[in-house]
Amino acid sequence: MMGTTAAAVPWGRLMPEAGREAARIVDSACVRLWLGEVAARLEAERDFLTQLDAAIGDADHGVNMHRGFTAVMARVSAVEEATPGQLLRVAGRTFVSTVGGAAGPLYGTAFLAAGGALGDTERFGPRVLLDALRASLEGVQRVGAASVGDKTMVDALSPALDAYELELRVGGSLETAVNGAREAAVAGMRATIPLQARKGRASYLGPRSVGHQDPGATSTALMFAALEQAVIADRSQRFAAGARRPVSGS
Repeated sequence: MMGTTAAAVPWGRLMPEAGREAARIVDSACVRLWLGEVAARLEAERDFLTQLDAAIGDADHGVNMHRGFTAVMARVSAVEEATPGQLLRVAGRTFVSTVGGAAGPLYGTAFLAAGGALGDTERFGPRVLLDALRASLEGVQRVGAASVGDKTMVDALSPALDAYELELRVGGSLETAVNGAREAAVAGMRATIPLQARKGRASYLGPRSVGHQDPGATSTALMFAALEQAVIADRSQRFAAGARRPVSGS
């Protein structure tokens, strides 16, 4: 996986040094692309997520996630000037205030924690993004007290971050790191099917929760797919626009 995906971004070899450095950054434009891609995917998969939740939950996950991100995009679109961290904090606060049940606090905390870790930094590299994503996992676990194997969103989130970090450690790029994260999130999502739920509404079903894919892990995997797509789209735009000024640090 890791060795073959690097070639999927050919412009990384063609751009001058300043352009290659710029291609490693994340900024507000990239975060806006990510949030928009999440919103679009949640709209497209709303019924599927609700169907998954109907089997082991309250049958409202798809509706709640779609409603929450519709509100997030309305609020984010109204904020013309904001750093990446500020955008994520806006998303988190909006989600908490819009979505009830478990999803509101869990996903809202994830965005708030990531935004808090970023502070008001305007541009950052893949390792800082990893720190922000780690903070989101810590926030989710603090609120939900879930671990890998409990059949929750953590089953997709935790392995995604491990894969992202591993790719950076072996010298991968931001593009290959988010690709690895997406693949690991999908694998973690699928791995929830044979699990018995130990947290949340699904845990009330006991053995009857076995054989069903967790909706939270599914929406989390969807968000990593959206992150990969946003990074690719952002890098394509940067390449088309030419090299931009480099950013120091990682």
